[in-house]
Amino acid sequence: MVSAADRGADNDRRNVSDVVGVVVLGACAAWPLISAAGHDGRPEGVLLAVLAVAAGYAAGRMSGALLPVAAPCAGALAGLAFAVAMPRLAPGPQFGTPLGHAGAVAALLVLATGGACCAAWATPVPALRSGLRTLAAGIAVTGAAVGSVAGCAASAVVLLCSVAAGRMRRRGPAVAGLALAVALVTGTVWAAAADVLPAGLAAALEGPLTEHRVRLWRDAVRLAHRNTAVGVGPGRFGELSGTASGTLPPDGRPHSAPLQLAAEQGLVGVLLLATAFCWVLYALWRSPRSTPVALTAGAALAALAVIAAVGDALSFTAVSAGAGLLAGLATARPWVAGAPGG
Repeated sequence: MVSAADRGADNDRRNVSDVVGVVVLGACAAWPLISAAGHDGRPEGVLLAVLAVAAGYAAGRMSGALLPVAAPCAGALAGLAFAVAMPRLAPGPQFGTPLGHAGAVAALLVLATGGACCAAWATPVPALRSGLRTLAAGIAVTGAAVGSVAGCAASAVVLLCSVAAGRMRRRGPAVAGLALAVALVTGTVWAAAADVLPAGLAAALEGPLTEHRVRLWRDAVRLAHRNTAVGVGPGRFGELSGTASGTLPPDGRPHSAPLQLAAEQGLVGVLLLATAFCWVLYALWRSPRSTPVALTAGAALAALAVIAAVGDALSFTAVSAGAGLLAGLATARPWVAGAPGG
C-alpha cells in the first residue's frame, strides 16, 4: 500500500514536471519570435506546431484520466485514418517527388501503433488486450500496404518494444536507452550533413536517404554556420537553400527537424528541441501509469524523433498534435471515484 507521504512526494514530482513543461513549451514558442525579429522570418509554422503539441498534451491528460483504455484506442484509429488519407489530404509532392509526405505517414503510423499498444496494456481484459495488439500489428501491415516501408518497420519496432516492456520492472534504464538511441541517430544525421563520415559509411547511407536529401542537409549546415546563435530566421530555409529552391514544387524544408532548427533558429533552437524531448522522457519516467504503458509511449515517441531527424514529420500539425496526445495519455493519472484528490 502506498503511504500518504509517498503520494505527496509523487504529486510534488509531477507538479515539478508540469511546471518544467510549461516553461519549456513557452520558451519554444518565444524563441522563434526572437529569432524572426531580426531576419524577417515567418514563425507562424513553429508557433502552430508548439500549440498543437500543447493542445494534444492537455487533451491526452484529460482523456487519459477519464478513459485510460478508450482514449488511446480512439487516438490509434484516428492516427491510422490520417495516415491512410495523408497523401490525399496534404497538398504538394507525394512519396517519390522527391521526398513527399513519407515522413508524416510513417510518424502517424508509429503514433497509432503506440496508442493501440498503450490501450492494450491499460485494459485488464485479456481478450481485449489481444484484440488491441492485433490492431497494432494491423497498423504495421497497413504501412506496407500504403507504401510506407519506414512506417511499417518503425511500427513493428514499437510493437516489439511494447511486448518487451511487459518484462521490465524499472523504467529508468529503458528511458535512458531510448534517449541514447535518438542521440546516436541525430548525431549520425549531423555527421552526414557535415560530410565528416567515413567514405564507405557515407556512401551506404546516401543510397536509402537519397542524394537530394543529403544536399538539403548540407545546405542546412551551411546556413547554421552563417548565424550559429539565432539562425537565419524561421521559415527562410527554402529561400536561402539552392537545393530547396530548385525542387519542383519547392517545399522549403531540409527534411530533418534538428537541422531545420539549426539553420533557422540557431543553436538555441536545437537546444530547446532537445530539452523538450528530454522533458517528455522525464515525464514518462515519473508517470503514474504502469511501466509498460510509459515505456510503450516512450518507444513510439523515440521512433517519432528518429523519423523527424531523417524526414519531414513535425511540419504536419496532425503529427505534432498526435505526439502531444500520446505523451499526455501516458502521463495521465486514471481517475478513480473516491480516491484522494479524485
